[in-house]
Amino acid sequence: MAMLYPTYNDIMEVVNKQNSEHDEPIIKSRYSVVIAAAKRARQIIDGAPELLEEPEEKPLTVAIDELYHGKIEILPGEEKSEEA
Repeated sequence: MAMLYPTYNDIMEVVNKQNSEHDEPIIKSRYSVVIAAAKRARQIIDGAPELLEEPEEKPLTVAIDELYHGKIEILPGEEKSEEA
């Protein structure tokens, strides 16, 4: 089995360090990483410009790299359940 890089923990560390002015970590779980990457990948699929120069990568790969390199800001409170 191949290891994924960057790992969830690596991404969580980068995003939380980037947003260190907040009292609590922005990303607290793997779920948050998955949701953030999926939302960004959907933006790329819908035509949003990529923030990194990645030659012909899939949208999800680009989204993960953008998260890892601190190109995307995740705002607190965006992790909400779809159930009401």
